[in-house]
Amino acid sequence: MDGSRSTAPLRIGIVGLGYIGTTVGGQFHTNPDATVSALCDLDADALATTGQAFDVPGERQYTDYDDLLEEEASELDAVLIGTPHTLHYEQIVAALEYDLHVYCDKPLTTDLADARDVVNRLERSDRTLMVGYQRHLQAAFRTARERFADHEPTWLTATITQDWIDFSSGTWRLDPDRSGGGFLYDTGSHVLDGVLWTTGLEPESVAASMEFEDDDRRVDRRAHLDVRFTNGATGTFSFNGDAPSVREHIHLWDDDGAVYLEGTQWGSREVFEIDADASEFSPYIDSRRDPSRADAFVESVLEGTEPPATARDALQVTALTEAAYEAARTGERIAVDR
Repeated sequence: MDGSRSTAPLRIGIVGLGYIGTTVGGQFHTNPDATVSALCDLDADALATTGQAFDVPGERQYTDYDDLLEEEASELDAVLIGTPHTLHYEQIVAALEYDLHVYCDKPLTTDLADARDVVNRLERSDRTLMVGYQRHLQAAFRTARERFADHEPTWLTATITQDWIDFSSGTWRLDPDRSGGGFLYDTGSHVLDGVLWTTGLEPESVAASMEFEDDDRRVDRRAHLDVRFTNGATGTFSFNGDAPSVREHIHLWDDDGAVYLEGTQWGSREVFEIDADASEFSPYIDSRRDPSRADAFVESVLEGTEPPATARDALQVTALTEAAYEAARTGERIAVDR
C-alpha cells in the first residue's frame, strides 16, 4: 500500500497466538477495514482454535514464521507480532524485508543496538511500525500529555504492582532467554513508556536496585529506579511483581502543581490535576472513545500517518531499561545511551 486510503481490507498475519495475538488479533478480526488472513504458532491446538475463531483455513496456518512469510507475504499487508520479547527483532526485520507493515507488542527489542537498527530501517522505508504501548491511546494519558506540551515536569514518582511472579509461573516470561529480563521488561515497560511519552522527558542516567528471582540475576521481581533527566528533573520508579493486585500510580509535578494518573487492574486510568494550593479536580475524559490498538494501527496504515506509539518511542524505553539492569547489577549510576 502507498499510504493512501484504500477500500480493500488490510490483510493481517498473526505471529504468536497468546494473549496479544488473540486479543489484538480479535480487534483486527472485527475491524471492517482489516481481515486476519494467516496464523503462526508452535501450538497446533492454538492454531486450530484461533483459526476457527478468525475464519482462517488450515492451509493458511503455520508453525514456522519463515514459512508463513515465504508462502503468504504476497497476500499480506501487515503482521502482528505477539511472540516472546527476544524474538521481536528478527521477526520485525524479516517482515520489513518482505515489505510488510508491522504491529509489534512491547518491548520493541531487548537489545539497544537492535532497537536502533529497527529505527534506522524504518527511516529508510515507507512501512508503518506500531508498538503495543496502549497508554498512548488512553484519554487520561493524552490529557496529561497536553499539560506538558510546552514544558516538562520537574519531579515525578511512578509505581505499579502486580501478582506477576505467580501469573508468569511456567511461562516464557520467567525464561530470560525469551523474555529478556523480568517484571521491568514486561509490565514495567508500559510504565516507563507512559511517563516518557506523557512528559517528553529524556532520561540522562539511572541508578537502580532489584530483587531477582533467579541466581543469574536476570529475572527481576522488584525494581527501584532513580532517574535523572536531561532537563534537570528527577524521578523514581518502583515496580513490584510480587504483589496481590494491580495498582498504578503516576504523579507528575511541575511549578504549578501536579497531574496524577491512577488506576486498578487493567481498566482505563483516571486523571487528576493538583493545584498549587493542593486542591484537586478531575478533568472530563471519555475513555469509551479510546480507539483499540488494532483500530489505531489500521488507521495509521490506511491514512499514511504516524502511529500513536512509534519505534523511536520504544527505543527510548529500551535504552532506559537496559541501563537500569546494568545499574542494578553493577551498583553504579549508568548513563542512558540513546
